[in-house]
Amino acid sequence: MPRIVITIGDPAGVGPEVIDLALASGKIPSGFEIEVLGDRTAGTPGRPDSRSAAAALAALDEAVRRLKEGSADAVVTGPVSKEGLQALGFPFPGQTEYFADAFGVADYGMLLTGDTLSVGLATIHEPLAKVPELLTQESILRIGHLTADFLKRRGIARPKIAVAGLNPHAGENGAFGDEEIRTITPAIARLNATGDAVFSGPAVPDAIFRDAAQGHYHAVLAMYHDQGLIPLKLLDFDTAVNVTLGLPKPRTSPDHGTAFSIAGKNLASPSSMIAAIRLACELA
Repeated sequence: MPRIVITIGDPAGVGPEVIDLALASGKIPSGFEIEVLGDRTAGTPGRPDSRSAAAALAALDEAVRRLKEGSADAVVTGPVSKEGLQALGFPFPGQTEYFADAFGVADYGMLLTGDTLSVGLATIHEPLAKVPELLTQESILRIGHLTADFLKRRGIARPKIAVAGLNPHAGENGAFGDEEIRTITPAIARLNATGDAVFSGPAVPDAIFRDAAQGHYHAVLAMYHDQGLIPLKLLDFDTAVNVTLGLPKPRTSPDHGTAFSIAGKNLASPSSMIAAIRLACELA
């Protein structure tokens, strides 16, 4: 029986309650052994502190231990406070990078998927000002291959993937920036040469997500974090799941934060957590 572990996230946030609601929803597939990791007594709802952040980190460390020893087949991570973790010396921008480091994986990526859109990110948790220098053919190739593999694993034999431009109007042939000419177009040619999927672009960023939402593409590659997450959260806020690609075992997470302001008030929706658990079960 596949075994799924769920980390509670920061116990001062909505993680514990959305996990409880999800597991009681009747929407989780049968045939899986599910265990929740973490000390929920280490936090007071709505009042994050170093103790609650430490509990979140301890749950992550335990999940990694279980995955490595083979007593867990997939992990679903509850929302954490990046600020709280980093105050403890946590050296990573987020949980994605933490899991990649824990497993020694260099070729990893972040993909968000919901009922309407799937979006892979060429750059992840980076300051916007640094994106042009961090955006390389290799970063686009990496997320392109990982996204194609993910879609194939979900039964799409020949994925159609759009690649967004970086600049307004995808650069207008260099009028508004030349990243499309120097970096993105050559990367698309290299991706298509592998035959992994059908890659199209560079696409005008302000229109391509509409095309994907209408079913013309199975996924979009966004060049930076908010380019991809704004349309995804607009359309799929309640069903979006964060997936770390490239790990030896699946890791998913609801695509929302700790929501400290509503923690413990019976206001949090479990929909994204339900979707994250269901996807982890599918991939395990």
